[in-house]
Amino acid sequence: MSYLLLIVIGLVSLGVQWRFRNKFKKHSEEGLLSGLSGAEVAERMLNDHGIYNVQVVAAEGQLSDHYNPANHTVNLSSEVYYGRSVAAAAVAAHECGHAVQHAKAYGWLNLRTAIVPAIQVASNIVQWTLMIGVMLLIFSGNPLILAIGVAALALVTVFSFITLPVEFDASRRALAWLDNNYNVVQTRQEHDEAKDALWWAAMTYVVAALSSLATLLYYASLLSGRRR
Repeated sequence: MSYLLLIVIGLVSLGVQWRFRNKFKKHSEEGLLSGLSGAEVAERMLNDHGIYNVQVVAAEGQLSDHYNPANHTVNLSSEVYYGRSVAAAAVAAHECGHAVQHAKAYGWLNLRTAIVPAIQVASNIVQWTLMIGVMLLIFSGNPLILAIGVAALALVTVFSFITLPVEFDASRRALAWLDNNYNVVQTRQEHDEAKDALWWAAMTYVVAALSSLATLLYYASLLSGRRR
């Protein structure tokens, strides 16, 4: 059953990723009537929230947009930083939503930031401990390494679920700000397109969390099955 669940969620994840990329591409081709770039949208949102210690910078890579609370930077990929599209505005506002969360000490963001060091360790060891752990369990019956891998994967899974309210809240803040700034997103259609882009971006986090949970259940079932 756990193996079947992994396959189903994997297929759903591929579908959501495909849908998100198509949506992003579509909305990237729809120019803003305001003509603002993603960088300009980000600067305006930060200023409107009284946040002056956060720098908006261009980052390498595609869809690499993120907010870094450690150095107070909103990092926007080139297509978002320089883009003058609905998608660029939506993503830029979303990342600034994280900066607003940081400035207001949003609880879920603080929790996610606090456990990042532990998650980095867990992420580095989870793949190898699971692979080696399964082999040791099969050939020697020793469950210790697999148990460590399952524990590490459990931490990663918890982190992925903690990420969900952080991402949804950032999108909510972005859309609320866009609603009140008709000089940025000037029509209902532009607003709906921005909401659509952010919705599908959020769905990628949802399926990632479910995929992590399904993987955890699968390896946990191997571990518990051998211990019986």
